[in-house]
Amino acid sequence: MHRADIQDRDGACDLLQKLSELMTSLTHLWADGGYAGFLVTWAKLAYNWTLEIVKRSDDVTGFVVLPRRWVVERTFTWLGHNRRLSKDYEKLPSSSETVVYLASIRLLLRRLAQAT
Repeated sequence: MHRADIQDRDGACDLLQKLSELMTSLTHLWADGGYAGFLVTWAKLAYNWTLEIVKRSDDVTGFVVLPRRWVVERTFTWLGHNRRLSKDYEKLPSSSETVVYLASIRLLLRRLAQAT
């Protein structure tokens, strides 16, 4: 986490540094067009990661499904089905993180139960 006055693309370096410690086998990432530029080069030089920027075409109007971006939107929708996550009730970020984990576990358990 970082302060609110730091742009996402600037805070991404800190996030990716922490991510490199947790995800040692990571090689390819996708990011929004707002992260284009320095971050792509930095990720390649610092960690040998390929950071692919998913951009929307300037020729298209209206809603268009973009590659890989729908995964994030779909996940937010699934998590949003949990009332506790529909509002910002938590005081600590760690509490919010725990609720996201619980919502994800609930989703996976429901899928496993349907598969059997």
